[in-house]
Amino acid sequence: MTTATITATEAPRESLATAAGDPAIKPLPTWFFGFEGMMSAAYDLFKAYPQSLWVLGALGVVNIVASLTVLRSRLQLAKRLWRGKSTRKLAVGLVALRLGSHAVLTAAGLAVTSTTGHLGFAVVMAATTVSLLWFAQRTALRAVADGRA
Repeated sequence: MTTATITATEAPRESLATAAGDPAIKPLPTWFFGFEGMMSAAYDLFKAYPQSLWVLGALGVVNIVASLTVLRSRLQLAKRLWRGKSTRKLAVGLVALRLGSHAVLTAAGLAVTSTTGHLGFAVVMAATTVSLLWFAQRTALRAVADGRA
């Protein structure tokens, strides 16, 4: 191989690494967002199916173990995310959305008591959590890339 061939094959890797900011900071994998979505839907899943407590507990343990082992290399990204006010606002906002929506519906006399209602809430909370976490990560990676450029 010539030098020109090596440079041409390695150039895309370099541009991807610099485009994402710090090559040492890797984005969180897609499956992690699924875990977090499931954890945000856990309350309503439990309310819909109380027998799911053991499954939800096991998924919570797997989530913690995966976060501390498999995702260990991504702790730098997590630390940067939690330093930002927007991530903390996002977390508080999700809790407020959960409690507030149930409280408002209960005050209006439309308390969610059916299995279908709780499953609907679970889907909405999971989708909202996954979408907002993805957006927060994307924003943080762009900020890191802009700060390093």
